[in-house]
Amino acid sequence: MATPPRVLACGLATVDVVQAVERMPGANEKVVALGTRVEAGGPALNAAVTAALLGMPCRLVTGVGASPLGAVVRHDCAEHGVELVDVAGQGFELPVSTVLVTASSGERAVASRNAAGASGWALPARGDLEELLGGVSAVLVDGHHLPVARVVAAAAREHGIPVVADAGSWKPGLDGLLGDVDVLVASADLRPPSGGGLDELLALGPTWVARSAGADPVRWLAADGSSGTVDVPVVDVVDTLGAGDVLHGALLAEVGRHGMRDLPVALARAVGVAARSVTVAGVRGWATA
Repeated sequence: MATPPRVLACGLATVDVVQAVERMPGANEKVVALGTRVEAGGPALNAAVTAALLGMPCRLVTGVGASPLGAVVRHDCAEHGVELVDVAGQGFELPVSTVLVTASSGERAVASRNAAGASGWALPARGDLEELLGGVSAVLVDGHHLPVARVVAAAAREHGIPVVADAGSWKPGLDGLLGDVDVLVASADLRPPSGGGLDELLALGPTWVARSAGADPVRWLAADGSSGTVDVPVVDVVDTLGAGDVLHGALLAEVGRHGMRDLPVALARAVGVAARSVTVAGVRGWATA
């Protein structure tokens, strides 16, 4: 019996401290939270869990390390059937994100170091990469942990495995990673040094690029000159935290199942999942709502 395909996400995992508030505090002001959650997060981890919730087995390559907080990440991955591969070097500190969600609008504010300055990665050797990519039908990289992401993306390209990139913001060295990316979905905040139009992002290496813009349509452009938009469903917003991560995880699952035959359709399905995700509290709530 053939082994069912799986997908792989490579990038950032965090522990998120999420507080719901009536309004954002000003300078030197304290507010009382309406509720608090401590949960695993980060773009690659959230994407991996999203793919798993959509029925696509997923492997997550990230840094966790020996911190007691790592138990939060390990438990979340185990609970959702995500296979965890820890490539943290000695002394790695798992990033903690502080998140404030405004109850009335669902908008969020986030403070995090995102593992900035981390080094000493346990980069997989060629034999390990063969095992890591075994049975994998699509890979996602989120622009974090770049030394690891570049090795994984290059190996995926050698094996003919589609690589999807989540680009929320520009990071030094990201242009080198994009040379091994097939599909790039950028946020409205992404501003590369060249300016940031879709055509300029396409010139960095991907064959298909798209840019999300909150509730506005998602624009896309392909290397063959075709272009278009995907409308975002109108929904009642409760919590926007992780909506972009859900979008990328859903797109990863679509590419893992169907390849890159019809990326506009895959993107539209992923946008639909992301829209559902903002109608309930928490990054995972959409799956049981």
